[in-house]
Amino acid sequence: MRKSAVLLSAALLLATLLLATFALPAFAETKTVTGKLVDLACYGQNKENTENAHKGKGYDCGKACAREGFPVGILTSDGKVYQVSGDLAAHANAKLVPHIAETVTITGDVSEKGGIAVITSNELK
Repeated sequence: MRKSAVLLSAALLLATLLLATFALPAFAETKTVTGKLVDLACYGQNKENTENAHKGKGYDCGKACAREGFPVGILTSDGKVYQVSGDLAAHANAKLVPHIAETVTITGDVSEKGGIAVITSNELK
């Protein structure tokens, strides 16, 4: 009886540790990133699509896509892209839409998910 209780306790502890390990973002570190906010859907199709009115579209495509909830990223001067996540990206990017194609600074937890750098934050400057 005592051996079963010890084994059960050890199994529960191991399960808790595994769950905590996989639930946390991998290698998250706090960073401050400065760059231009871009609509990642169009940027992924053409790296020249960094303005609000994209090449060949001629209208406010960047803001329109962000309003639809497509991912928004911050493009740094050295060409690195971070997908913006967290409260900033909530409610179909409501806090990000007014700043598409502007240079902003975001401080947040940076991690990598599926080969994509992600910055999770609540505010931008």
